[in-house]
Amino acid sequence: MKWMNTASFLLFLLAAAACGTNDKAPAASENNIDAARNFIRAALDGKFNEARDYMVQDSLNNNLLDLAERSYKNSPQDTRDGYRASSIRFHQPIVNLNDSTSVIVYSNSYKNDPDTLRVIRVNNEWRVDLKSLYPAMTDPAPLQPSPTDSIK
Repeated sequence: MKWMNTASFLLFLLAAAACGTNDKAPAASENNIDAARNFIRAALDGKFNEARDYMVQDSLNNNLLDLAERSYKNSPQDTRDGYRASSIRFHQPIVNLNDSTSVIVYSNSYKNDPDTLRVIRVNNEWRVDLKSLYPAMTDPAPLQPSPTDSIK
């Protein structure tokens, strides 16, 4: 009899654990604007793990998002509340560099400070690429000797 009670209790725990997991995958972005909106909304809400799902996955992008997350977490609570309550504004024109790359200028209603995102299509999915906005990080200029350098 104890075995039946233990078994039913374990079955109950297993069912409760299965119902308790809410690891919902984010919806795939349908286009460049949708990818930017999903990314920005997640970041404004402080959901940086969700924002990562809408971003090109590489170490530089992850480091840039980590930096933004630390800045967000170190900001005062009223600032974070302002970001969460804000709406996203997309500014025109949205520049389509080609069929798989767009540059989108946006702001939020809390700070109203225009910013830029590059959105690219990778494996038929639209993703935000933060590193492309920092050319010195992705394509450093080769060092050229100074023409006035006296050391040869």
